[in-house]
Amino acid sequence: MISLKPLLKKGKAIFLAYDQGMEHGPIDFNDKNVDPLYIIEIAKKGKFNGIVFQKGLAEKYQKELRASKIPLILKLNGKTSLVKGDPLSAQICTVSEAIKLGAKAVGFTIYIGSIHEEEMIEEFSKIVKDAHSKNIPVILWVYPRGKSVKGKKPSELMAYATRIGLELDADIIKIHPEGNPKDLAWAIKSAGKAKVVAAGGSKTNEKELLQEIKNYMKAGFIGLAIGRNIWQSKNPLELTKKIKRIIWG
Repeated sequence: MISLKPLLKKGKAIFLAYDQGMEHGPIDFNDKNVDPLYIIEIAKKGKFNGIVFQKGLAEKYQKELRASKIPLILKLNGKTSLVKGDPLSAQICTVSEAIKLGAKAVGFTIYIGSIHEEEMIEEFSKIVKDAHSKNIPVILWVYPRGKSVKGKKPSELMAYATRIGLELDADIIKIHPEGNPKDLAWAIKSAGKAKVVAAGGSKTNEKELLQEIKNYMKAGFIGLAIGRNIWQSKNPLELTKKIKRIIWG
């Protein structure tokens, strides 16, 4: 069993996600949060359990990341939002490269339901084997996307996603929560001994966001991997405090 201690505090976590630049383009950014140094500062002052970067950011901001002492979670694959149709997120970084850049964990996205899911699953299986041989935890982003998921119930796909994470030997699974408390609890049960974090999603009303987080924690999530709702906030550190009070009580 791979130790998750570097990423968790009392078994729970809040990760600051900043891989949206590649996934969405600069549409999510303004003059302040377009600067990775601003994000690193939030992660440091907010005492996040990890910060999610792509390879280029981790390389260019190595010095500042190491000084912050915030655990680096390096995404090993990615895609843009420009190509339409069934998504394919290709591997762009290796586990060895991630370790050299100071990563304490690696992340990978699989789009279940895409006609390309087989390729992503195959790549991920190799990554898990490599990472675990080096005692590095693996976080799996699992998102139902593509023509094959049309017409299927989102809450059922959510539970399918967590089960896939367990079956593929992910240590932590990141999903988009869907449905009612019973649906959320079933998704957690389907993950078995794998841990589950909720995606923060797009910018949401603060009151609604905090209530949603309460629901996630009651269902058994260990925390969040949240980006835009934090670094698009007018007061990211104050919001972080409110979220941490929910996660840790």
